Amino acid sequence: MRRRALDPLLDPTGRAGRAQRIIDSLRMEILDAGGDGHVRVRRVIQSPREIFRLEIEVPDMGYQRTTLLDRDSLEDLLATDDVRSVVRSSVSIP
Repeated sequence: MRRRALDPLLDPTGRAGRAQRIIDSLRMEILDAGGDGHVRVRRVIQSPREIFRLEIEVPDMGYQRTTLLDRDSLEDLLATDDVRSVVRSSVSIP
């Protein structure tokens, strides 16, 4: 295997940047879906680490995205009031 292929796995700052880009992308999709889409959050694993399944569905566009997030990532996603209001209107988060 080439060394360059492994570099992103070895660089923790690269992983953090990628995770932040995913959170930002999810945030934009949730806000774009707004009232036209459905957002669901379910806890799928509780121990040893909480994992949540986030589903974004926009039926008018035939679009669905499913992403698994840990609690820290979910809290980061819900850090803004506008995203939290869209998600809370769709589901209650434990």
